[in-house]
Amino acid sequence: MKKLVFIYVVLISAFILYLYHYHLEISRFRSFYQQEKALQGKMDEKYVMVTFQAGMDYWKRCLKGFEDAAQALNVSVEYRGATQYDVNEQVTVLEQVIAKKPAGIAVSAINPTALTETINKAVDKGIPVVLFDSNASGSKAFSFLGTNNYNAGVTAAHKMAELLGKRGKVAVITLPHQLNHQERTKGFLETIYQEYPQMEVVAVKDGKGDSLASKEAALEILNEYPDVEGIFATEANGGIGIGEAILSLENKKVKIISFDTDKRTLDMVKQGIISATLAQGTWNMGYWSLQFLFHLHHRLTPSLQSGYPLLPPYVDTGITVVTKANVENFYAK
Repeated sequence: MKKLVFIYVVLISAFILYLYHYHLEISRFRSFYQQEKALQGKMDEKYVMVTFQAGMDYWKRCLKGFEDAAQALNVSVEYRGATQYDVNEQVTVLEQVIAKKPAGIAVSAINPTALTETINKAVDKGIPVVLFDSNASGSKAFSFLGTNNYNAGVTAAHKMAELLGKRGKVAVITLPHQLNHQERTKGFLETIYQEYPQMEVVAVKDGKGDSLASKEAALEILNEYPDVEGIFATEANGGIGIGEAILSLENKKVKIISFDTDKRTLDMVKQGIISATLAQGTWNMGYWSLQFLFHLHHRLTPSLQSGYPLLPPYVDTGITVVTKANVENFYAK
């Protein structure tokens, strides 16, 4: 009889233990499911990417990252941008986007200050905004995702010094009113000045983000300083324009360092016209911009005591030096 009671006690205990573990696993499953569900939005939840010179190849990888994040999060996205390199047009586009009250906006600022008021307007209306590629540091945007542009200029300076044997005259063609290009130029100039005493930057000119204007700027530099041996372009159209300028001058040899990896730039690297170009982490910019916006919209980020969402104010998306040796790896597959 005692043995039978003992067996019943053991069986009942085992059953109770089984029920406990069963309910524990169900609870864990529900918790996991709820977390997974929290990271899924709805297709009528729209996020917008806003750029300038919207037709440029450069933005394609940014948009691809944005779209890939949208697919992972089950939300929809829209791409808008100024058609030209025009501050007022981008402000107008951003105002139009704000009026539609999207779930969030990712902006690449054409100018470090001109969009600040409009960006702040969006945030004040409860629309999360993050910046990518080009910053507007005085705005209320929650985060900036992009290249450490000063360090990119430093990298370009070291590469130029390597190409020229640490001596000679060089120049820069840039966009002087855009913050990311200002930082690239500053990194390049300061590194040449501080670390390469036998090198000299003799000219900095505005290429206006246009290949024809950059070609003309390069020809002006080479006419005024015929002994210039290297030119750094802080954006892709500039590098292409400089390349075209060199091709138009018979027997002229100038080392060119450019930026980004559109097909024309890569072709010029492959042909040896451009010596090197700096590839940015553009897919990362788009992908993590949307991830940040989604978390802000759904209030999934930790907050400070003030209630302000806690996000990294800056995310470096990295660069890679592209030369003839690795250029094939950067063509779109």
